[in-house]
Amino acid sequence: MSLKWANTRKEIEAFEAEVTSIEAWWQTDRQKHIARPYSARSIAALRNIGFKQEYASSTQGRKLWRILNEHNAKGTYELTFGTTEPLIAKEMAQAMQTVYVSGALYLVPSVVKRIFNTQLFHDQRQTQLRMRYDEADRDSLECIDYMLPIVADCDMGFGTLTGCMKTVRSFVESGVAMIHIDDLAMGLKKFTNGEGRTIIPMCEYLDRLKTVRMTFDIMGADTMLLCRCDSDNAEFISSVLDPRDHPYVLGATKSVQSFVAAINAGKESGKAYLAVKEDWKTTAGLKTFDEAVKAVATDEQYRQYVAEVANQVVALPQRRTIARNATGQVVFFDWELPRTPHGQYMWQWSMQQVIDRAVLAAPLGDVTWSRQDKPNKKDMHDFHMGVRAVYPDRLFAFGFIGAYDFSKGGYSPDELQTFHSDIAREYGIVWQVQPIWATQGLSLHARQFARAFVQEGMAGYMRDVARPAIESMHTDKYGKPTARGGYLADAFFDVVAGREITSEK
Repeated sequence: MSLKWANTRKEIEAFEAEVTSIEAWWQTDRQKHIARPYSARSIAALRNIGFKQEYASSTQGRKLWRILNEHNAKGTYELTFGTTEPLIAKEMAQAMQTVYVSGALYLVPSVVKRIFNTQLFHDQRQTQLRMRYDEADRDSLECIDYMLPIVADCDMGFGTLTGCMKTVRSFVESGVAMIHIDDLAMGLKKFTNGEGRTIIPMCEYLDRLKTVRMTFDIMGADTMLLCRCDSDNAEFISSVLDPRDHPYVLGATKSVQSFVAAINAGKESGKAYLAVKEDWKTTAGLKTFDEAVKAVATDEQYRQYVAEVANQVVALPQRRTIARNATGQVVFFDWELPRTPHGQYMWQWSMQQVIDRAVLAAPLGDVTWSRQDKPNKKDMHDFHMGVRAVYPDRLFAFGFIGAYDFSKGGYSPDELQTFHSDIAREYGIVWQVQPIWATQGLSLHARQFARAFVQEGMAGYMRDVARPAIESMHTDKYGKPTARGGYLADAFFDVVAGREITSEK
């Protein structure tokens, strides 16, 4: 057996050096804005001291950090779209600075790895090609930065601490530059049955973000963390564990049968689920506790109640006591009656609640994103200015769905033309993405081509695909395509044979 340390003194010295190194790293421009709930000593104790690994994810994370901060300083933005195809990601380098990857969580780290490896290949191919030519000839060759930072969807991070750690580690090892993680509930991410989102308690969301940050720190990675908040228009919450969420939980203000009982009765009578839900909510007098108090209190009594609960965290039991003292009566409010068959509590979202969540999450991450599937002017303004009131230099991200009519959000055609630059300049939304091109755009183009190919065959293919592709292809001075692997394969053979592959000085 070989010993790792010659003696405990050597071990202590190595550990203290690791602690000092971590503390110095946390003071760099890239890291100093992060507020960590743990010490450098704790992170050092979780590292492989004496066996340092460097991750490409750190390099790409620092690169993305520079890109986004440069945009923020200039009031400009990066606009990109989602893909899972390495070839498409390679072509994106012609016009964009980043690549977005989303989809099934189990697959995303492996997709990121495939795209990152493709980026490495094309960067390698381009480098050796350019080195074959003298300086004058290189001006006619491609000089593209293929190493676009990859931003990936980490979804809910698998929720559990260890599951989240494993997922994050896989992303870092894949070469990702930034991941985003949200506050949606595990196993309840459904949007196709006419219902809204189910979010998790604030404390659980913060624990997810802390877990991501801890994993980055253990790995020594400068990978970026995008805190995505999905509570905008959320309809349910998975638990009432956190008193910070209590003001927004809905309860029945009338003594009625439970929502689950109403659903079961509706099934027996053949009544549609959504109709049962709306009828039950009306019958139950669904309200937040504050609304329930207001409904039974005089104006003076309600002012007294609000004065005692405002601007502080007050759990429901304490709210009940304050309300009873103010009104002289017990306010009927039952948040158990509205629970769904899956155990969710009903939730009343508000923009202030979304802002509060984003503000609490901000110190753990680098960028903030409030998911607004139907962005209207007021919500866009209120959210971003609300967060910026606390963090004036905050970097923001925003994602656009493919089916939203912006005119319904109050935007004129002229405003839509300058929409991207306006929200970058006014709110600091420096990273903007259309996530679903990977399915929507690619499916559309494939479907259109399939129909055209059946109708016109190779004649149509040559006209619409092959000829334009050939005409747009980069070639060297001999007319040979440069974007293929032939040059790189030739270089390998030449080097093995001892032949020089660079131009003479």
